[in-house]
Amino acid sequence: MKIIQYSNDYKSLWNEFVKNSKNSHFFFLRDYMEYHSNTFKDFSLLVFSTSNKLISILPANIVDNILYSHQGLTFGGFLIDNKMKTESFLNIFEILQLFLKKKGITKLVYKCIPYIYHVKPSEEDRYALFKNDAKLIRRDISSTINLENKIPYQEQRKRAIKKALEYDLNFVEMKELGSYWKILEETLMLQHNIKPVHTLDEITILRNLFPENIKLFVAKKDNEILAGILVFENDQIVHTQYLANSSKGRKVGALDFVIDKLINSVYKYKKYLDFGISNEDSGRYLNAGLIAQKEGFGARAVVQDIYEMEII
Repeated sequence: MKIIQYSNDYKSLWNEFVKNSKNSHFFFLRDYMEYHSNTFKDFSLLVFSTSNKLISILPANIVDNILYSHQGLTFGGFLIDNKMKTESFLNIFEILQLFLKKKGITKLVYKCIPYIYHVKPSEEDRYALFKNDAKLIRRDISSTINLENKIPYQEQRKRAIKKALEYDLNFVEMKELGSYWKILEETLMLQHNIKPVHTLDEITILRNLFPENIKLFVAKKDNEILAGILVFENDQIVHTQYLANSSKGRKVGALDFVIDKLINSVYKYKKYLDFGISNEDSGRYLNAGLIAQKEGFGARAVVQDIYEMEII
């Protein structure tokens, strides 16, 4: 086997491998990864077999002498295809350490892909991390609904949805993002004193690149947006990325109304709906109020792990 650092010459080969991997996600495609190329120094890797066939890839960036699997992405470790077996993957980890040592890299920080994003079982990397004495340094709780075996809503969520239906809200998929982004920015600043990770320009670029994967759904009354959710849609799973509820929307259950529509209408044939994490302080602090809302819709815990491995 051999490892090669990614360059643009490998773009087509990389993208094709992503599409056919058993733990694929559209944000591993190069056009998604490279929208923030000015923020992160890319150090993605390709692994080739002795017959020069691409057998694995690692989306990654480098800071000083530390390799991260990639800081610009929610998660992401090695992508592998159906042919990869555990013993072969252990060999990849051995070769990886030799490669990184030659490059002067002293540490690997590795974000595992949660199993709900696997098309097929793909946890060879977790075993390899264990075998190589990697240390678990962060664990977040993501709240996920199994859409094939749903847990009933709590009464509070049912009442909010009923109120929204009585208020006669309209559920709409929007193509234009600007008017919603203004509400999102105001809501996040007012409630949490933060800004969205993506600017309007950035999310517009990504939306235009991936119109089938990045979608916006809102609740409207008399053409006024009261609440909304930007979703990232993958093969068998949808992830809620940006949620906002205006002051008027909170009074009439607008956000609950949108969530219910996603669960029971738009994405009822998907396998999972993932609300994302409810943690701060490297996973040590659980936002009880935030996770309670998600669990009120029947979401339950899936962990997202980050490991650290010394290169010796």
